[in-house]
Amino acid sequence: MTQNEQLQAVLDRKDALLQGDAEKTKTQHTRGSKTARERVSELVDAGSFVETEALKRDTGVVTGYGLVDERPVYIIAQDITLKGAAMNAAQADKMLNLLSRAKKTGAPVVIFADAEGFSVQEDARTLTAYAAVFSCMSRLSGVTPLITVTAGPCFGVAANFALLSDVAIAVEKTTLLMPVSPLVMNATAGTTLQPEELGGAGVLAHQGAVALVAKDDAQSTRLVKSVLAYLPSSNRESAPMHNGDDLNRLVAPDAGDGLALAQDVADQNATLELYTDFGMGLRTFLARVGGQPCGIIAGEPNRDAGRLDAPSCQKAARLVRLCDCYGLPVVSLVNSAGLTVPQFSDQAALMRSAAQLNYAYAEATTAKITVFVGNAIGAAYVAMGGRGAADIAFAWPSAMIAPLTREAAVQTFAADRLKDEDRASLEEKYALSADGLAIASLGLADDVIDPIETRKHIIAAMELLCSKQDEAPAREHGNMPL
Repeated sequence: MTQNEQLQAVLDRKDALLQGDAEKTKTQHTRGSKTARERVSELVDAGSFVETEALKRDTGVVTGYGLVDERPVYIIAQDITLKGAAMNAAQADKMLNLLSRAKKTGAPVVIFADAEGFSVQEDARTLTAYAAVFSCMSRLSGVTPLITVTAGPCFGVAANFALLSDVAIAVEKTTLLMPVSPLVMNATAGTTLQPEELGGAGVLAHQGAVALVAKDDAQSTRLVKSVLAYLPSSNRESAPMHNGDDLNRLVAPDAGDGLALAQDVADQNATLELYTDFGMGLRTFLARVGGQPCGIIAGEPNRDAGRLDAPSCQKAARLVRLCDCYGLPVVSLVNSAGLTVPQFSDQAALMRSAAQLNYAYAEATTAKITVFVGNAIGAAYVAMGGRGAADIAFAWPSAMIAPLTREAAVQTFAADRLKDEDRASLEEKYALSADGLAIASLGLADDVIDPIETRKHIIAAMELLCSKQDEAPAREHGNMPL
């Protein structure tokens, strides 16, 4: 046999080993999904993917590295066309090897999670193997970005792929992310709900289990690329800069719409909102301002005057910590009438979540720029770190920092004067005593700025703070109020 014949024989055997089940491949395509290899091919730059441990038997997972927009990325893609991507020790070992490479070289990891569950042919050692995988992911957190697309079913411990990632993406009609199987969930609850009603993309988005929802596999790949564009390859590098907007562009002086304000402050077409359907009192974005990737947290007064509930605090804390991991500045556009008044059974969750947000701001050593654009009332002001957590703070003239809203303050402290004075007049006096000028005179803001120049001031502050050094005290880690 000639060398060419030997090579062809090896290639034929390799193709046979890598070939997925034809029927399962057809099923994937029928439901509008792609196979693991198709997902990888769509993500990476053409011709750049190098598969690792390609001929390792019975793993049901594709691993390797390639370029995404000319930047190195490691990829794990469970291949449901190969024995349902049954999770076994061999699959876990292959994942561990890939994650170890990512840790050594400092490159992001993208995971496409899509498996029918654990292999029934293996014993409890498989659980140990996956405990090691998730331990490795946990230790990799904050070192290199971790992005997971829940491209299919993820039940039980497999849900950790999404929940241990920096950003998790669900896909409409195909994602199922649950702590137990739908069968067990229905049996326990005495319900007959469809799987997507229990753990589909819409449910996950409303519960805050995923940051983004894609319409299909193709859009999920585009979202992965968008997320990567805002993040550095590791905590040892800087995020990529992309200048493409006027640094001196003025913004509309309207604090009444948090989404519009954040998009106006950011560079044009340079915002990616996370957790859109979760915690509606705040809006959170990966964004670019003056070409610099950053996080933006904006109060949403259109939703209960921007009052913070537990989900709002949780998602904002997640963004602050994500930005702090990778050195992205945090821009806070504060406009909140305080905390929501919770149900009796929810009060502990709200207090704990508000403390988590305060803790995240306080612990973050990245650049923090705060603009008080409207109300900053009571516990909401404290939860978002207040002046003490910000490196630089600005206030709009119409801003107000106070223990109570103007309505509550008049009702509480001036009820006896309502017989002789107009309520609106009393409320106006209270607001003036805590407006932008009053805030600055108390040292709670560095300056009162013209709202239309907000973007210019933020960009200048970012440039000033790019060399910020703020080392945390010597300790193993703090005790976050979880």
